[in-house]
Amino acid sequence: MRLFMSGKSPEEEEAESKKSLNLRINIFFFSTFIIFCVVIVRLAYIQFVWPQTLTESEANQNTKNIPLPPDRGNILDATGIKLAYSKPAESLYITLQKDYSKKTDIGKKNRPEAEKMAEQMASVFKRLRNPNTLPMTKDEIIDAMDLESKKDNGYLPRRIEIDLNQKEIQYFMEHKSEFPGIEIIEETIRQYDPDTVAVQTVGYIKSFKRTESLKAYNIARQESNDGTKPDETYTRDELVGFDGIELSFQDELRGKNGYKVTAISPGNIPEEVLDIVPPVKGNDVWLTINKEVQLKSEQAIKDQLDWLHTHSVSGKTHPEAVTGYAVAMEVDTGNVVAMASIPDYDTNIWKTGWASTDDFKKLNDNYQNGAITPLISGKSKHKFDSAVLLGSTIKPLSVLIGLNEKLFTTTTTYNDTGVTYFGKEQKPVRNSGGHPYGSFKTPADAIEKSSNVFMVDMVGNSLYKKYGNEGVNKWDRYMKEFGLGVSTGIDLPREYLGTIDYRPAEGKKNTIGSPQAALVYASFGQGGKYTPLQLAQYTATLANDGERIKPKIVSKITDASGKVVQQSKREVLNTIKLDPSYWKLVRKGMNTKIETAFAGFPYDFARKTGTSQQDAGRDGLIDNGVFIAYAPRNHPKLAVAVVIPEGGFGANSAAPVARKIFDAYDWEYGLDGVPKKQLQNQNAVDEAGKGNDQARSKK
Repeated sequence: MRLFMSGKSPEEEEAESKKSLNLRINIFFFSTFIIFCVVIVRLAYIQFVWPQTLTESEANQNTKNIPLPPDRGNILDATGIKLAYSKPAESLYITLQKDYSKKTDIGKKNRPEAEKMAEQMASVFKRLRNPNTLPMTKDEIIDAMDLESKKDNGYLPRRIEIDLNQKEIQYFMEHKSEFPGIEIIEETIRQYDPDTVAVQTVGYIKSFKRTESLKAYNIARQESNDGTKPDETYTRDELVGFDGIELSFQDELRGKNGYKVTAISPGNIPEEVLDIVPPVKGNDVWLTINKEVQLKSEQAIKDQLDWLHTHSVSGKTHPEAVTGYAVAMEVDTGNVVAMASIPDYDTNIWKTGWASTDDFKKLNDNYQNGAITPLISGKSKHKFDSAVLLGSTIKPLSVLIGLNEKLFTTTTTYNDTGVTYFGKEQKPVRNSGGHPYGSFKTPADAIEKSSNVFMVDMVGNSLYKKYGNEGVNKWDRYMKEFGLGVSTGIDLPREYLGTIDYRPAEGKKNTIGSPQAALVYASFGQGGKYTPLQLAQYTATLANDGERIKPKIVSKITDASGKVVQQSKREVLNTIKLDPSYWKLVRKGMNTKIETAFAGFPYDFARKTGTSQQDAGRDGLIDNGVFIAYAPRNHPKLAVAVVIPEGGFGANSAAPVARKIFDAYDWEYGLDGVPKKQLQNQNAVDEAGKGNDQARSKK
């Protein structure tokens, strides 16, 4: 029947069936081959084109980068002595292994486990902590554990306690199974030279979590939250600079973070460390500060304050003189070899990233650098800070202004009667003590004798007559050219620019009075308050015949291997071009008599004392001691500025400090280029050699 219907024999139908089967098999294998080729090409594309994209995608979805803070670099003095360095310390951390949050049912169920751990830890700390250290309480430990993940993501380790002692380390290592997720991690604490060397200049550190008040870390806080830069991300407990060199060179000192690439569960719990990128140690910062010169400068201020409390100056002792400031700056390089702010304190109270409330109260605002930041540095009895009126130290500049404005010449004579008058009301201005100095052969005599009346008649009044109200602006431009009222350029934070009394603040009346009065009082140093560093730069500018140099506080930066990665250079901020004869006259005039303080000083040097009067309310006008000098006079090497608030006459209060600073520098470096300690050592060798020769000749 089948044959009849198809018209084909069985053999023919079988042959066609086999042919169809072979075709289907060939199509199947060809399709398989094509699919296989597509898969191979796709895998190759993924392997060579998409790896970075897929890795990032995996990291975002399944892994997290947990920062590993680097070792902080050292801060060294000019000779290589470590003023700040990092010391290894063992700390207790915990990484949450479960959900302990009160907001979830599972967390509520697990919560008692966490509280029990905290209670056990508190018991251990109470038993094993060092006697002089308060142990953590249970509540403090629970807060540090951050069970609600308010401070850190759930997968990040939480620091419980830093700087464990050996007994604590041993206990937690032996009982690790009782505290799921704990680990002992080696990190660092900051150590500072116990001799308290330039502590306010070096600065101090805080934990990153305690830097909310600093705008400098705003971007870092944002980046730490989003985790986009794992090698720069800060941890909450990382030690960071908060003031001084520690802050201004934070990036160099910090180095680069490492991080652990960690697999994270859907519940935000770490499961496995997939990779570790090690941190890079921070660089070392070398200061221009010389420890020996710095310590002698600090001691000189302390000794002078003690002396003022017990010895009469201007007919009385000065027990209210309790603060002092000094800056010594090399004239040719700009290197700041000493920057003293007294009282100071032991910076090691910050070594773990925070200071106790009791320690902080003891500071009494002395943690700020009074040489550059007076408004929040230590205060004297009448709340005078280190930015005092310049007094007679302004007079070399006053004379330069008068000469350059053609108000008089280098040969102008003048008769000083001890008093002069200005304005419609003929207000009197007198010399100190009302002394008449008589005939001046040149304006240099007015500087040497410190004549107020010359400055009023020949500079203040004359400048007003020439320019009228615009005279104040003219004066202001000169001040700023010499660094008074502008930044010195120092690489330190929180530099104060000064109080400009001769120019009213916007919307306010002039604090002195009329523009004429402002110029009159400013001409003899009663018109602007400036910092000791500004005074030192001003003095160096006088010594450099108008070159204003940026004060250098850092000489170089080296990496962990000692290679220099940054070298500081001499930098001229601006140059005041005046007739050379003007500089010569001023250099000659800076010759104030101070025989007692500088008795036996082996160098001819330029100097100017200053006694600025400041209103102390009910106690009337109080004298601040100010002194500037550079040495040697004709080949200047070092400029020094000293301020002793409420110390009386500058010649008696500030000048003795400057003398000791010059001596200290001469010993270490040599004001003539030959260190005196080197000469003494050589003399000792020579004497020893002579002794040996004599002994041999006797034999």
